[in-house]
Amino acid sequence: MSPNPKLLQPLDGFRTSLDSVMLAAACPVQSGQTVLDLGCGVGGAGFCVLARVEGVHLTGIDIQEDHVALAMRNIALNEAEGRAVFIPGDIRAFNADEFDHVICNPPYLDAGTHTPSPSVSKATALYHSDEALSVKDWIDAGFRNLKNGGSFTIIHRADHTDKIIQSFGKKFGAVEIIPLYPREGEAAKRVIIRALKNRKTPSRIHAGLILHEKDGRYTDVADKILREAAAL
Repeated sequence: MSPNPKLLQPLDGFRTSLDSVMLAAACPVQSGQTVLDLGCGVGGAGFCVLARVEGVHLTGIDIQEDHVALAMRNIALNEAEGRAVFIPGDIRAFNADEFDHVICNPPYLDAGTHTPSPSVSKATALYHSDEALSVKDWIDAGFRNLKNGGSFTIIHRADHTDKIIQSFGKKFGAVEIIPLYPREGEAAKRVIIRALKNRKTPSRIHAGLILHEKDGRYTDVADKILREAAAL
């Protein structure tokens, strides 16, 4: 599979971004293991995982059926037949076989805290449109579908780090926090958080990744992740 996945995406709605690529790069998957992508969209993050590591099987679930349909078409486009399957459904009701790893790039804002996009598709991807749905639901879904000791990796807004850590409770340990800085000297806007199910290992905060040089170019480390499917 090419290190640069090809994606069919909706004309009206959320587009796969740098966040999906960074999320995939942070998943500690190895050949022969399984990955569940919660809120998979058209499969952007999942196909990046498949491009980085051979012999991985991907399952994606998303509530938007049109996105899942595109994700299924993207399987052939990326020559990933037999390595990926995408399912329409609500992550809160999903309870399948146990996975080695779970990744997710959930909506960043809760319902009622924003002015939603006029595009229903984009609004669903970017914001929790259901007031009963929160980041804790994504974490609980990850926990429920993981093998004991399996990894959960999430990318989110840096100012939501406290909510994520609180939602982990005693379900996860060995927490790793990886800040993503737009440029040197600037505050992180995104954060990747990894954790292991039912582990008690202490947490770590990494130095993080600077995405851009002062002139706007990607840093060498970021460029290798984006163009060569390097791991984070």
